Amino acid sequence: MRTASSGQSRRSSDYSAGPGARRTVLRTADGVPIESVYEPCTASIAPDSGGGQGAVGGTAIVVAHGFTGSVERPAVRRVARVFAQRTAVVTFSFRGHGGSGGRSTVGDREVLDLAAAVEWARSLGHRRVVTVGFSMGGSVALRHAALHRGRTDARTDAVVSVSAPARWYYRGTAPMRRLHWVVTRPAGRLIGRFGLHTRIHHREWDPVPLSPVEAVPLIAPTPLLVVHGDRDPYFPLDHPRMLAAAARTEGVRGAGPAELWLEPGMGHAENAADEALLRRIAEWLTERGRGPAGAEPERPEGAQEEAQVQGPGGG
Repeated sequence: MRTASSGQSRRSSDYSAGPGARRTVLRTADGVPIESVYEPCTASIAPDSGGGQGAVGGTAIVVAHGFTGSVERPAVRRVARVFAQRTAVVTFSFRGHGGSGGRSTVGDREVLDLAAAVEWARSLGHRRVVTVGFSMGGSVALRHAALHRGRTDARTDAVVSVSAPARWYYRGTAPMRRLHWVVTRPAGRLIGRFGLHTRIHHREWDPVPLSPVEAVPLIAPTPLLVVHGDRDPYFPLDHPRMLAAAARTEGVRGAGPAELWLEPGMGHAENAADEALLRRIAEWLTERGRGPAGAEPERPEGAQEEAQVQGPGGG
């Protein structure tokens, strides 16, 4: 991961960042420029830092947005604002989105974008870095956690996937059929570029990347939380249930804790996540990201915790 000065960003910010915020352009392992923003904790004392506002050394949350999102979208800024009330936050635009370079591969090489953002958070001095992804970003967060394990600066200490698919090529709902048309057809990609401000790569996956449900068994012992709304119009509830069930795969060494929250009345991704849910996610991430020494957070009120899978290596 390499950084460029904030002055090299290809577009100016449309929002007002608070004191201590940093804006830069990262370079992924394959050379794609990724616009990124770091914001310190806005609390007078960060709950897990042991120091003052935005104290370096505590937890940082890295946010992976959904398809057609970007660092400057209002929903992403709202997520960052709520998370920053508890700890430092890194947001970024995936390739092909916002002011980042490249073209979207719809969840494949975006793993490199998230890895660069996690490495940047660690380079700023944060001992614990955790990730949360929404929709496409949720699938990326799962695959990133599976593929970047061990003693590497790109690893995550806990991961939350919100409104993510379990498997690729799902066309069982009208919104997903429309999305596939946008991604796979030349006319759809034109609409994506000029109507949705998302530049989509024309090449099909080759090879097909590891699917989210295949990635889940490889995440352990990193703590995992799967969040899904029971009114999600894109992915029905069999998707989060498949992800939770995958954590129970036998024969996986050191299986770690996994939880499933089914949220009553919630729709899809960051646009549907209310501030109460975002605060609960931030609490879960900061507590679980502490590792074995971290306290077990209470089960949040209002969530249907359908499955809690605890393996022999769990805390």
